[in-house]
Amino acid sequence: MMMRRICLLLLVCLLQLSAFAQAVVGTWKGDLKVGQVKLSLIFHVSKDTCTLDVPAQCAFGIPASLKELTDTSLTVIMYGLEAGYQGKIKDGQFVGTFTQMGMTFPLTLTRFQEVYNRPQEPKEPYPYKTEEVTISTPDAKLAGTITYPVGWKQGKKVPLAVLVTGSGQEDRNEEIFRHKPFLVIADFLARNGIATLRCDDRGVGGSTGDVANATTFDFAKDASHELDYARKRGQFSKVGIIGHSEGGSIGFILGAQKKLDFLVSMAGPGIPMDSILYLQNVNTLKQVGMPTNITKEEVRKKIMDSDPSPWMVAFLNYDPSNDIKATTCPVMAINGDKDVQVDAAHNLKAIKELLPANKFSMVKSYPGLNHLFQHCQTGQPAEYTNIEETISEDVLADMAQWLKGL
Repeated sequence: MMMRRICLLLLVCLLQLSAFAQAVVGTWKGDLKVGQVKLSLIFHVSKDTCTLDVPAQCAFGIPASLKELTDTSLTVIMYGLEAGYQGKIKDGQFVGTFTQMGMTFPLTLTRFQEVYNRPQEPKEPYPYKTEEVTISTPDAKLAGTITYPVGWKQGKKVPLAVLVTGSGQEDRNEEIFRHKPFLVIADFLARNGIATLRCDDRGVGGSTGDVANATTFDFAKDASHELDYARKRGQFSKVGIIGHSEGGSIGFILGAQKKLDFLVSMAGPGIPMDSILYLQNVNTLKQVGMPTNITKEEVRKKIMDSDPSPWMVAFLNYDPSNDIKATTCPVMAINGDKDVQVDAAHNLKAIKELLPANKFSMVKSYPGLNHLFQHCQTGQPAEYTNIEETISEDVLADMAQWLKGL
């Protein structure tokens, strides 16, 4: 997702054990409160290692530096962030403080057993055929899965959607916050007569390729190769994209190049990216009860002064309006009205105004849904992991119905 490029909390260190206590081995969770925001930190403590999860920022399995572990105390340091935790056992809990860059916050850790119920996630055996594929390009090798519809037989042409992930390197299931949205989408569409191709992003899973210097336009090239691969197989009646977040932008980039038979933009941007980041900052400040009298120029300057990655520079300077205007294929543009990452009101309004006339195109805002199209309370990423729903059944049904009607 877009915020993942901008705000990862914790970085990497190796650890050295000074003392070990078997009694405190296990998983410990605490809620860090900063203003009105609550951020869960989960420490996995073993004999000689410690890892940290920050679910709200989609950061899992991060090595931490375990400096002290005894029957009564725990000290963890994150050198790269000038952060650390120090606590002592009291009534079966670690009671202590979390410090970062000179600020200190109380943090109590309690034993925690991770159980994530995902009722929509399909389980094998599937009632449809899947095929593992590898797509070779000049810049990368892309590993993926074609999922065929239930009852599909060789020689029967069906529509195929290439699934394109949001920002940040993700696997073919777009696994984020312990959810697998693209696996759920592929399964639902297969049960409704529609094939899908979903690939690991370059540098993830079975895919290779340069990530450090890659931008949205490089990822658009990857998606273009996936479209070409699907067309060359000669098995599919229509080939288009279902793109989430940045994947929606990639869809419009390729739509402008006349590469698509259709496009589903799921929370795809319709306004310039610096405006997206500005609105994200305003929404975050509102949540913590802080003044929102910042300007877009201030947000932009702060990012540019931080030695941003090539991806961020390209992202910050991208305006999707011309690509949206040039996308003449049928478009289904959707958003949740509680999305705090790609604001529905601003972005859907822009897309609706910019899209060329097409009798099949539609723009829809879903009440009560967040950036992942889950039913939610606040829309903040901190909720994503704890919500059992992966994606609204209404969104899945509308998507399938729209695709079958083309």
